[in-house]
Formats: sequence, structure tokens, C-alpha cells
Amino acid sequence: MRIAIVFDDLIQFGGAERLLLAVHELYPDAPVYTSVANDEWLKRCADLHIDLKTSFMQKLPFKKLLNRFYGLLGLHVLAFESFKFDNFDIVLSISARFAHGVITKPGTIFVCYMNSPGRMFWESHDYFCQEALFRQEKPFWYLVMPFLSLHRLCDYASAQRVDYFIANSLISKERIRKYYRRDSVVVYPFVDVVDKLAYQEIDHANGEKDYFLVITRLNAWKRVDIAIDACKKAGVHLKIIGEGSDRKRLEDLSGRDSGEVELLGYVSEQEKISAILGCKALILTQKEDFGITALEAMLLGKPIIAYRAGGALETVAEGATGEFFDTQDADCLAKTLQHFNPSIYKPEDCKSQAGKFSKQKFLHQLDEFLKKVYDEGTCASQTAPHNI
Repeated sequence: MRIAIVFDDLIQFGGAERLLLAVHELYPDAPVYTSVANDEWLKRCADLHIDLKTSFMQKLPFKKLLNRFYGLLGLHVLAFESFKFDNFDIVLSISARFAHGVITKPGTIFVCYMNSPGRMFWESHDYFCQEALFRQEKPFWYLVMPFLSLHRLCDYASAQRVDYFIANSLISKERIRKYYRRDSVVVYPFVDVVDKLAYQEIDHANGEKDYFLVITRLNAWKRVDIAIDACKKAGVHLKIIGEGSDRKRLEDLSGRDSGEVELLGYVSEQEKISAILGCKALILTQKEDFGITALEAMLLGKPIIAYRAGGALETVAEGATGEFFDTQDADCLAKTLQHFNPSIYKPEDCKSQAGKFSKQKFLHQLDEFLKKVYDEGTCASQTAPHNI
């Protein structure tokens, strides 16, 4: 089976990128095609011996800063359609925006692992609502609207080229059906249980601290502002790990001299693990497609406080490994924080729940699916009648 892997872009490092690296471990000879990669990813791919293929976008200026605006202009669509996959049996795209837009020949099986149909153009109000430039009463919004409408048309057409969809959660499966009118199977992402022993070796002699924790990319749609306001209302301490375009607004909202809210920015993996081990609970304010960070926290024995929506409903066992707040606003979360009692949650229950989403299980299910569709495609081509 000759496989090519396609990924949206390699600009940041999060759950989707970890999943990409795991898939490449499964298929180490598969080249990885992406629209654009930053210097850190170019080095990482070289170190890991990944055959990385980038598009013409790699030569564009300010790739990281303007990546989203290049997307609005349609450059990613052109980038992925420019790739050729004539020598491959299977093309596997890992997509949350554009990577399912490649074009393959009839003899090539095209499988898309869909994290979510692009929020930018299918759920644009929720995606942009907290950004001043894009608010609906602003003139810039009306300039962007035609581009978003065109993207929806193009994205729907691109989705019809895919032979098989794999969704990363039930919520993504629903979105694929709604936006693309396509069915899909669910293969859940993973948290790497193998690292559990390494976690246990981390020095944590100071014991549990009296703070809640948020770990996420600081983008407006992630709604970290809710956690900041809620912790201020509840009078509890909050630590936030992450970087992103919304950081300045969040710093202004929290108050740079505030003792209640700490924005820690980017931290190392060991520092992140130490922060999780010391917190009372991890807070999820956004409607995630799946949410690997919640699994990482549960793997370390920590409960979750999550907005009752999206992938958290599939990973958090209510009353056993965490609890939910029902409306996406600061008042509702503040009430949950004021009544939260971490002592009712057992670390072993949290770890057991996270263990259901192992890397080995994910890779096995993905590999079995690809082998199945490949075998079916091979049999179909061998038995098809030939024209004379």
C-alpha cells in the first residue's frame, strides 16, 4: 500500500499535529504534503526523517502571521489542488480546513480523517465573534462575507471528492453529515498512555495548589475570556497556558497586575505536566471537536470542568471524572467553580477513563480501516468488466 499523508499546515503544535506524527509513525515511508510549514516544523521533520512536501505558499511572506488571511483569499485551496498523487494507492488527509481539497485520480483511494469541517467558513459567527475586526456590525465583516460564502461552496465541492470520511468524534460526524451530506465512521484520537510512567517521575513535592487551569490555543473562539471573568467572580485563582492571537485581549481582560489570573504563555511539556498535577481541575470553555487536553489531565488523575457541548460529552464521565456547566458564559461557570469539590473525584477513575483512548487503539483502528478499503478497492478493480 503506497500511502501519502496530507495535512492543513504546520504552523503550530497541538493535538492535530500530535496525531499527524503518530500516523507517520504508523506509515514511516509516507510523504507528508502540507500547504506551508514554519522553521520549527521544517527542522522537526528533518530530525524525524519525514519527507515533507510544501506548496507554493512556502515562498509567501509572513506565513505564520497571515496564514488565516491567505486562507480567506483562497490560496490554500489552490495549494492543495496543485499537488499530484499519481503514484499512490491511498491518500490520507488529516483535515480541519483545507487538506481534503486535494484532487486524486479514479484509481486512488481518498480517505479523509476529519477533525472538523472548517469553522472559519461553516461556523464563522462563532469563530470570529470575539474579534473586534470581524464583528458583524463592522464594515470589514461585510467585505469578508462574500469570501466565506464562496469558501462554503468550494468546500462542499471538495468534500464530494473524498471516497471515505473518518470523523474524530460524534460531533464531527454530525457536522460532516450536515455540511457535506456525507456519512462517516468515528475513530477517536488518543492520549499517549505510554508516557504515564514518565509523568509519575516528575517532582511534585509541593502538593496540590489552589488554582484552576486552562490549556489551549489563545484564539478568540476558544472563549478563554469566560474562564477569566468566572474566576474573578468566584474569587479563585486561574492559570492559563497557551499562546495565540487573542493573548493581548486576554491580558487586558485579566489585568496585567492581577493576582487572580496568570497567563503563562508557552511552557515546556514538563512544566505543563507539573501545572496539571498541581491544579484543582482543568477548565474547558470551548466547544471542542474532541479535546485531547482533557484526556491528558484525566490521565494525570485530574477532573474536568467543561462546557456541556462538543467532544467533552464523549470523553468526560459526568460525576466520575468531571462536571459540566450548561451555558457558555462567565456567570454559569462561576457558580460551578464556587461549588466545585475536587475531593469527590478519584484519580484512578480519571486515569481509567483516559486509558480508553490509547494511541495503540487509534492506530490499530485507522490501519484496519485503510487496509479494508484498500482490499475492497483492489477486489473491485480486478472483478470490474473491461470494455472492448
